Amino acid sequence: MDARFINILILGFGFMFLFTAFQTMGNIEKTVLDSITADDPNFTGDGYISLAIIYAVFAICNWIAPPVISLTGPRCAMLIGAVAYCGFMVSFLWPQTWLLYTASAFLGVGAAIIWTAQGAFLSRCSDETTISRNSGIFWAMLQMSMFFGNLFVYFQFQGKSHIDEATRTLVFSVLIGVGILGFIFLTALRPVHDMSVRHASDIETDDELETTSSTVVVAFKNSVNLFFTKEMLLLGLTFFYTGLELSFFSGVYSPSIGFTIQIGESAKQLVGLSGICIGMGEVFGGIAFGLLGARTSTKIGRDPIVILGFIIHIIAFFLIFLNLPNAANLGDTKDIAYLDPPLASVALLCSFLLGFGDSCYNTQIYSLLGGVFAKKSTEAFSIFKFVQSVAAALSFVYSTHIGLRTQMAILVVFGTIGTIAFYTVEWSQRRKESAEKEMIKSSDDHMMAS
Repeated sequence: MDARFINILILGFGFMFLFTAFQTMGNIEKTVLDSITADDPNFTGDGYISLAIIYAVFAICNWIAPPVISLTGPRCAMLIGAVAYCGFMVSFLWPQTWLLYTASAFLGVGAAIIWTAQGAFLSRCSDETTISRNSGIFWAMLQMSMFFGNLFVYFQFQGKSHIDEATRTLVFSVLIGVGILGFIFLTALRPVHDMSVRHASDIETDDELETTSSTVVVAFKNSVNLFFTKEMLLLGLTFFYTGLELSFFSGVYSPSIGFTIQIGESAKQLVGLSGICIGMGEVFGGIAFGLLGARTSTKIGRDPIVILGFIIHIIAFFLIFLNLPNAANLGDTKDIAYLDPPLASVALLCSFLLGFGDSCYNTQIYSLLGGVFAKKSTEAFSIFKFVQSVAAALSFVYSTHIGLRTQMAILVVFGTIGTIAFYTVEWSQRRKESAEKEMIKSSDDHMMAS
């Protein structure tokens, strides 16, 4: 088997286990912290604030990620990031407000490093014919993390309207162990120089990177210069939407189901089941677009898949509007929306649609950045994560003050703008590729005529 593809699989397993722990934690954080507050009034930590801190620091530190990776190489950088994720989860074993927010900030630093390094490493292990396939496979493996952790939570929260200390400790301990397993997988990644390198700019392998201050400065300047290009500014609108919808489905929507008392006694249990359904949508999309891979990107382009994701999200938002009350994200509520009583089946269908739509956007963004910006993959992925995390941080902040309906109105507006922006960039790139092919063909014809 191709060594580069083996690296993709190891990368996928590492992230699958690490994010089985973190994504499950993010999905239940608001619900669990509210239970901790009920047991200990001195604890005032809020799940939305914690997540907002994570993504705010994440956003800022994306600018230092390329210089860090230029010094450490992507493999070592991912290990540093994995330690930050595990440390964040360990903090839940001793619930203290100051510790929660401090660990959230450290996680933001680690997240910027690990995700930028992951994007660069994925790009280096792919070529123009495999980037779409590898992006889809990695995304599907990553989102398998939504199954295992949330399935465990589903059974642990069964029949509970309050998450007691013994249950919390068991859940946290298991998730920490799974996160450590992900770290172990990441240590098994092979150096890039063991494989055929796809670009001249990739000659710098993990062990060959210059560790001088000039390298750090150049990496930072390259990120800034790329950020202000026309294509990246347009893509920034797409990135911003993915950050808004990421925060909505990963930290707001599932707790909103749990806070909707009129669903019935199973409301809290549905938080974990919602996470599973989100994961099913993510994995289905990742596998589908991974299998379509190069055929999709070369024949019909990436934009139809992004447009499909937008339509799927619009349907999900409309169903959520009908099913869940406006105040569901703010805490336990007996309010009802337009469906009386609210239906668990509709809530879980929306979870699947949110996950599937998200996979449409992310697989194609990974494909575009890893293909079109392959020679600047580290800078491109750091910009993607910067804009995405800024949007996620803003979303978690306003989630503490405004209801679901206003949030979904914001999502519709930015989803429309972001989808149009992606379409514009995709067609611009296709025109450039077509023009380059015509120039090559004309040159070949001229040489043959001579």
